[in-house]
Order: sequence, then structure tokens, then C-alpha cells
Amino acid sequence: MTVDIALQEQLKALDIQILELLNQRARVIAQLPPCSAGQWDSYIVELQQTNTGTLSNEAVKRIWQSLNSNMVNTDDSERAHYLYEKSPNKWRTIVDLPNSASIGAGNFQIIAGPCAVESYEQLDAMAQVLSSYGVKILRGMAFKPRTSPYDFQGLGEEGLAIARQVADKYNMVLVSEILDASQIPMMYDYVDIFWVGSRNMHNSFLLRAVGEIDKPVILKRGFGATMKEWLMASEYILLGGNEDVILIERGIRTFNDWTRATLDISAVPLVKQHSHLPIVVDISHSAGRPDIATGLTAAAIASGADGLMVEVHPNPKQALSDAQQQLTPEQFADVVQTVARFQREPIAQL
Repeated sequence: MTVDIALQEQLKALDIQILELLNQRARVIAQLPPCSAGQWDSYIVELQQTNTGTLSNEAVKRIWQSLNSNMVNTDDSERAHYLYEKSPNKWRTIVDLPNSASIGAGNFQIIAGPCAVESYEQLDAMAQVLSSYGVKILRGMAFKPRTSPYDFQGLGEEGLAIARQVADKYNMVLVSEILDASQIPMMYDYVDIFWVGSRNMHNSFLLRAVGEIDKPVILKRGFGATMKEWLMASEYILLGGNEDVILIERGIRTFNDWTRATLDISAVPLVKQHSHLPIVVDISHSAGRPDIATGLTAAAIASGADGLMVEVHPNPKQALSDAQQQLTPEQFADVVQTVARFQREPIAQL
């Protein structure tokens, strides 16, 4: 085989140019502030969008991932901080809400309401009770992702309108679940806090979309998600510029069949140790039963959680969804008393 000397020389010249450019690139990177892995990923996507050559976008991705791994220390034990991590400038996030309430400021907030909005009368009756106990955040779910397509799916925008009316009546903040990024324009004027459910925790497109809005976002942990996967899901939201992210621990799937899930109470101190984001404990989906609500409430407070999420219904037996796990108003009163007792008395004395 005849070797084309001219092509060889041309290749060598190009490689020398590439080497010099890589050295220039390294000098520039050394002067830049630390970047998260998510920011590098976004940067690579931008490069792919400008690619008009013979290299495939997958090849561009592999090359620049290799460059970044060589020129930036991306080892998890030594890498620059992720946005969700504590740092000297970000030790704790406090999410301020429209009715002067806040989450993460050292107070203990309760998010409560029925599993789903079923009618104005149902939600109004429940909000009246909740408001009398000082609850400031109303759960008003209008879109219900269900395992079976034949189960109650929520009232849609009609449910949002009802929830907004009731929340305004009792000066409560409204939180409701969003299922798809296309719903943001429709939901925006109804909702004070957007709720990303456990089924959508891995939906990076939705996470990026809510990261670009100027309202708080609740992010529930998936029932099969690791701590790292959950926190990296929050990174998508934070990367979009939305710093008001609230995490909810909702229990994980285990071999236990006495509860709907297993409440991973260790998630609370772990989040507090590694992240500046506030964390709330869901005692309804984790247990799936109301008879241990006060015990789980006590555990949530003792673990250092910033709040509690609990489903309450005027008449759970008639609920259109999750009837077995919703508390009656009387059972909710016991939860409130537990919160008051733990906040009033030092834990060591209980």
C-alpha cells in the first residue's frame, strides 16, 4: 500500500494545531468558575446544535465528554459543587410563599388537603377545617396520574379553578401537580407551587421546564429512586435558574407489605447533610394507612424535616381516589397535636 506523504504531513500539521488549541482551552478553563456536570452536558448540546460537519453528534458528545473529564476533575469525591449541594454561599434555601409563609426557615409547615379535588363543596369543607388549624398550604390536585386508566383522573382545569377559589377564600397557598411541560401556561395563574410527582421525577424535559418558571417547585422522590438520582433530578430544576425547590420524601418500595411504601426517614438527615434544599415528609403515600400517622409525624419532626404532607378528606370512605390512606378531620387533629407537642417540648424529654 502506497503511503500518501502529503496527507500524512497535512494530518500532522492539523494535530499540532489541535494540540495547541487544547492547551489554549485548558488555560481558559483554569480561569473559569467551577461548572457542574449538568452545565457541561448543556454546553455539549449547544455544540451539537452547531455541528455541520461529518462527525455525528454522538461522536461530538464522546469527544467533549472525554475533554471535560481530562481537563476538569469530575470525580464525584473531588468535583466542583453541584447546585443542590451546600456551599459557603448557599447553606440553606428558604422558600418564601405568597401568604407570608415559608418553608425551610426553621418552622414546620403542613401541606394538607384531599388526594384530589372532587367538587367545590368537598374542598371548601376541607380547607375550612385545615385553615382553622393554621395550615397555610392547600393540596389541590386536579390532574391525577393513576396506574389504571379506568380510575378517577381528576377534574382538570375545572379542578384548578375550584382549588384557586377555595385557596383565595382561606388565604392559603395552592399546590397542584403538573404532568407535562405543555400544562405550564394553563396552570400558571392557578397555582402557587408546582408539584412534580414521583412518576415524573425522572422526566428531565419537565424538570428543565419548571426550572425556567418563577414559582416554587415541589419534587417528590420516586419510589425506586436512590438519593443521588433524586438530588440529581433537583439539579435539572436548579440548572434552569429556579432556586425555590422543595424536596418531598414519599417512601420507597421494599419487601414490606404492611404499608403502601416504606418511609425512608434517613433521607431527611442525609438531605440536610448534603443539600441546602428544604425537605418535607409525605406520611400518606409512604404509609397508605391513617392509623400510624401520628407516629410518622413524630419521626418526621425528630429527623429534622421542614414540614409534612398529609392527605385529609371530609369523608375518606367516599373519596374518589386513595380512600384507604386519607385522614379524617379528627385524625388530622391528632397530627396537629403531635406537631404542637414536639415543637413545644425538647425531643430528649419525650
